[in-house]
Amino acid sequence: MKRTAIALILVLSVCVVFAQTKEKKEKKDKSEKNLSIVPLPAIAYNPGNGWLLGVAPGASWFMGNPEKTSISSGLGTLIYTTKKQFLFTAKTNIFLDGDSWNLMGDWRYFITSQPTYGLGTGPQSGKPVGTGIEYADGLFSSPISDAQMMDFNYLRFHETVLKRMGDTRYFLGVGYHLDMHSKIEDNLLDLGAEEPVLTSHYTYQTISGLPTDKYTLSGISLNALLDSRDNAVNPYSGRYVFANIRINPKFLGSTKSSSLLWLEYRDYLHLDKDRPRHLIGFWTYGSFVTSGKVPYLDLPAVGWDQFGRSGRAYTQGRFRGEDLIYGEVEYRFPLQKTKETFGGVIFVNSTTASNRNADINLFKYLDYGYGAGLRVMINKKSRANLSIDYAFGKYGAQGFYFGINEVF
Repeated sequence: MKRTAIALILVLSVCVVFAQTKEKKEKKDKSEKNLSIVPLPAIAYNPGNGWLLGVAPGASWFMGNPEKTSISSGLGTLIYTTKKQFLFTAKTNIFLDGDSWNLMGDWRYFITSQPTYGLGTGPQSGKPVGTGIEYADGLFSSPISDAQMMDFNYLRFHETVLKRMGDTRYFLGVGYHLDMHSKIEDNLLDLGAEEPVLTSHYTYQTISGLPTDKYTLSGISLNALLDSRDNAVNPYSGRYVFANIRINPKFLGSTKSSSLLWLEYRDYLHLDKDRPRHLIGFWTYGSFVTSGKVPYLDLPAVGWDQFGRSGRAYTQGRFRGEDLIYGEVEYRFPLQKTKETFGGVIFVNSTTASNRNADINLFKYLDYGYGAGLRVMINKKSRANLSIDYAFGKYGAQGFYFGINEVF
């Protein structure tokens, strides 16, 4: 963990110097452009990935008159790890001139490995399949008391197009969503042992009548959005309300027909009218399987939101289920009396997920995380921040997070 902290602090220093130099240069340039790019290097270490080396650039820009057009943003990663993992992402939130259209994109390609922990929140999340699985009447598989590591390739292509309704802040639109998992290797699965070792992935897929080696989720969505935030990358005021119903029929390529519902809400409460950066932010979302059977790795899971910001303290996918609700509160405050360069945050989050086959319902268990962080404003015009957070959670979970823009 010390190596991670040292590497990230060095990166933070380099990026701050670069950003300050770039900002000074832009001020001297009378033909200043609207585009702001931070070529954030990615250098870190954790047990799941080993050393991570690559780039994680962030960008913000205006597609029209800044007085009438919201700021657009994009985040990307191109990373290779010492455990032979390749991670590519490109995530965008684009507003066209006058906010006439809003385009949301989420593209990913992973050659990776990742632990899974079964379905639902609660005590069983601390010891995945800790008592084994009953695979026949009175016969239980060998217990698994550790994370269930899986190798797989993953392709995601999500693109949503929303049209603004008149002069309001309401948008309506449609989207296409493709998720493909292939070359799945369930490392702890051992069906040939004297006492079979059955993983959560294998059991869920088998009960659901789904394959275990590869599967596809392909569908279209209907979307409704209210976005009155004053700035999408670092909001001081406004609300964000988003609803998405996704239908995944077999004729579009899905392994099995299904549907999913996503509901999201964000709000910001001012604490000082003279310092808009001094506020409390609220974020909650729910993701639900509303029909059919969704493959295991495509089920609602913490950390799999568009920008992968939920669940600080936990690894991506730490909590998963047919239904999942997430909530977070963050206190944001400036660290200088008059300037806005440095700020801090204190946050707490909570996740609840279901396991319908094990009678674990939403809100039966809540798993929480909490922590604090530092913010460095690297572009006053766009309000782009470098963020560095440390978080703690249950079951010994903790994590160090480094990125650009606010979490929500």
